[in-house]
Amino acid sequence: MRNFDEFTITDAVMERLKDARDARTHQISAALVRHLHAFIREVEPTFAEWEAGIDFLTRTGHFCDDKRQEFILLSDTLGVSMLVDAINHRGAGASTETTVLGPFFVQDAPECEHGADISGGIAGEPLLISGTVCGSDDKPLPGAVVDIWHSDSDGYYDVQQLDEIGDLAMRARLRTDAHGRFRCWSIKPAAYPIPHDGPVGQMLEAQGRHPWRPAHVHFMIWAARHEKLVTHIFAAGDRYLDSDVVFGVKDSLIGAFVEKPPGGAEDGRVLERPYWHLHHDFRLRLDTADAALAADRLPA
Repeated sequence: MRNFDEFTITDAVMERLKDARDARTHQISAALVRHLHAFIREVEPTFAEWEAGIDFLTRTGHFCDDKRQEFILLSDTLGVSMLVDAINHRGAGASTETTVLGPFFVQDAPECEHGADISGGIAGEPLLISGTVCGSDDKPLPGAVVDIWHSDSDGYYDVQQLDEIGDLAMRARLRTDAHGRFRCWSIKPAAYPIPHDGPVGQMLEAQGRHPWRPAHVHFMIWAARHEKLVTHIFAAGDRYLDSDVVFGVKDSLIGAFVEKPPGGAEDGRVLERPYWHLHHDFRLRLDTADAALAADRLPA
């Protein structure tokens, strides 16, 4: 086959895919070709625009290293990450809704006792974080693993400022008690812009978009025989709730950061200054596909 033109090239490429090594590879490759060719036919790029697109992808790759993944940032800002998340969490029912993991998760967060201060001494307004973890049957899940992480009051995460602060902060791993409860102290997070000094930031500027995310606290929760939950709780009233640059906000994930006066806190701690309290009850979905092995995926 030869002498292809704009009307025959797609069928020719599809024909070359017929010997793909498995059905899934063929399905993915064929869909990519169909949609990519349709995109090119719709926009009819000039050679200069085509070269600019290749250059954009090349620069995106060059911005990736062990501390930054510009392609995930691109996926996030184009809504692809949340689309993948939505497809993989259909039918969640009454369980807590999911959202994107984000780029600042750390695998081995320090494990802390209930009520510990996880702020690492970072300055900010005190925040009590508490919650419960239960299954879809509303029964508490004791021993569930709860990873928590968030930004500081200027919108920076610990991993963005390790040279200055010296160690991880504003993150921890807790385990729920016999009643499925957990709590810790930290500082109130702020809204922040995603890294926008690279190709993705240039794309956002060209699209007339801002790079901001509303203030939030991240949670990743494991429990035996239940699906792992990756989610945020967003600060009610934040100015960016309706324009989150990565499209991660859901109404059910907006929580009240309640301001409290000085004095005795809910966990018995006495504070001499006002503080904030964020409480949320999480419901995990049963892992019906692999219930017998789910316990093996819990962190040690």
